[in-house]
Amino acid sequence: MEDRAAPTGIDPPVFRVRGLSKLYRTGEIEVQALRGVDFQARTGEFIVILGPSGSGKSTFLNIVGGLDTATSGDVWFMDHELTRGGDAALTRYRRDHVGFVFQFYNLVPSLTARENVRLVTEIARRPMAPEEALAMVGLSDRMDHFPAQLSGGEQQRVAIARAIAKRPEVLLCDEPTGALDSHTGVKVLEALTDVNAAVGATTLVITHNVAIREIAHRVVRFANGTILSDEVNATRKAPAEVSW
Repeated sequence: MEDRAAPTGIDPPVFRVRGLSKLYRTGEIEVQALRGVDFQARTGEFIVILGPSGSGKSTFLNIVGGLDTATSGDVWFMDHELTRGGDAALTRYRRDHVGFVFQFYNLVPSLTARENVRLVTEIARRPMAPEEALAMVGLSDRMDHFPAQLSGGEQQRVAIARAIAKRPEVLLCDEPTGALDSHTGVKVLEALTDVNAAVGATTLVITHNVAIREIAHRVVRFANGTILSDEVNATRKAPAEVSW
């Protein structure tokens, strides 16, 4: 696989995370989801985050995505200190800078693919046309189909198009292939790597699927609320070369 403009060590960090901790309390029960996590990500990196259920990876993604808040520690997005911002600041951050892709597609059933993407472009600061975003994920010929007329993989690619149509600096994906078979999952991964290269969005992908690590610039492993390892791939595979 050609290394598509792999970020260099001199690129400025998009994310700087230091001492990040998260404690959940339910009555007298306490769960320490994150324990002093340190992390950085640079412009255009494609990072795969691995770890078993309960390791803290989804909590981490939710905090850097502005969907949750930390108990302690610091999170910076470029020059914005997310851990000191209130709800309004986090809402602006999510709206203007972050695209989300989840395991389940969250498309509006009564809207076509084009109309689902347009929902985002109508509120974005500098959107691309819905048609451009859908073409980028290989769905030019499916724009006027409703979700029920699309396969699972096609629906997920619509979700990716919706996420990137506002030209986000960051694309955060939580188990984007978790509900898909291997063949369909590869098409979704191809869409993600193509978008990462074309748009330059720093991309974080959470997965249980260890095979997916081979398409990343970096692989970060979580365990027990901490980062167990953070490794750079010397070479990357194309999604079509990955099997599971």
